[in-house]
Amino acid sequence: MGELDQWKYCPRCREALERGDGRVECPACGFLTYASSKPTACALCVDGGGRVLLARRAGEPFKGYWDVPGGFLEEGEHPLDAIRREIREETSLEVEPEELIGIWIDRYGSEPDAAATLNLYWTARVVSGEPEAADDVSEVGWFAPDELPPTEEFAFHIAEVLETWRQKHA
Repeated sequence: MGELDQWKYCPRCREALERGDGRVECPACGFLTYASSKPTACALCVDGGGRVLLARRAGEPFKGYWDVPGGFLEEGEHPLDAIRREIREETSLEVEPEELIGIWIDRYGSEPDAAATLNLYWTARVVSGEPEAADDVSEVGWFAPDELPPTEEFAFHIAEVLETWRQKHA
């Protein structure tokens, strides 16, 4: 099931939509839209001692699981600006993104119609502030690479992100 499966009628003129490969089109007014992944930008904040900052999710999906601070891009927002904004909102920290770790494709939840996401991960350096849980985070914590929570406590593909980071910095 995909993003456009529930679309039956044109949002402009209310005529029935025609389906194509990953798209819907209105034969009456020409409205056309494609299914696409929603972009996110997240950062693995690393302190001077090599510890990483993790945030426990306060809401679904994966409520109570450990995650990396970050979130969805606003319309027209650059991913690096989204990292700065999201980390400020979630942890009260000011950060500067540094190195791209990688890109992962996922779904935002386990439901069949969960939105597809395109997830961009960077490392980030803390510029100022002390981390505190805010916005949609219930807890934050610094973890040494050898003291991370168990893999089954991570949301989404965070275990893979951390392993990729570890391999790049071993």
